[in-house]
Amino acid sequence: MRKILLGLVFTAWMGLAWSATPKKVVLQVENMTCPACSITIEKALDTVPGVTAKRVDTQAATVTVAFDAERTNAAAIAKVITDAGFPATTKVSANGG
Repeated sequence: MRKILLGLVFTAWMGLAWSATPKKVVLQVENMTCPACSITIEKALDTVPGVTAKRVDTQAATVTVAFDAERTNAAAIAKVITDAGFPATTKVSANGG
């Protein structure tokens, strides 16, 4: 039993080690004028599978999103934000996002 458990732990750990490197994208976003805008954008991003972190900066008019590239991409993220009423375009892409 102990060997099986250790084998499962090792397999899970190796899976994490081999998983895709998270990608990050910074989007320029229009029409962000108040704190409610950031809430709307965050809720829209919650619907995207693979989004692991998000930061909305209303003053800079940017949204920074970390995501799993095997589950989504920068274009899909920009579309969700745009569909929420805030036209978004890729400003900076890091890690090949």
